Amino acid sequence: MHKIGPRNLLLLVTGSVAFSASAAAEEAFKLPGGASSLQETYQDWSLSCLSTPQVACTISQQQTQQDGRRVLAVELQNTSGEAVSGTLVLPFGLHLDVGTTLQIDDAAALKPLRFSTCLPAGCLVPLSFDAKTVAALRAGSMLHVKAQSIDARELTFSISLKGFASALERLKALVGG
Repeated sequence: MHKIGPRNLLLLVTGSVAFSASAAAEEAFKLPGGASSLQETYQDWSLSCLSTPQVACTISQQQTQQDGRRVLAVELQNTSGEAVSGTLVLPFGLHLDVGTTLQIDDAAALKPLRFSTCLPAGCLVPLSFDAKTVAALRAGSMLHVKAQSIDARELTFSISLKGFASALERLKALVGG
């Protein structure tokens, strides 16, 4: 039985990792040195890979309060070419019908996103970024997530993009994306 660390908990809770590859490609893909897992840090981003039962790699960032409670988490994987997809986990107490918007630095806000569901880990927002948005994320310094609380206050969560480009490059190098 394998012990699951806190960084890989989001991977299992959201079920967001789905890789489509031929059986031959899956067999050919191994972690460096035949490792069963890999954890690396790139400034504010982490890269995690597990190879049981198949290899799955993600980049992620979690923000916690001083008491250790998670405020938010974001996890992404390379889907094809420059596109990435994943999940954003936000805290409870948000007005779910309003959804959330993302903004890279001071650029115009991206298209509003809807929550998919809430689980004990928090409320989930599916993410899908095309090559143009990924290029903006690589060049940016902050991803602002705007949501509304259930008492109609606007909330902004800020996700640092320091290390995002390096973490994504390493992810692509590992999974051949």
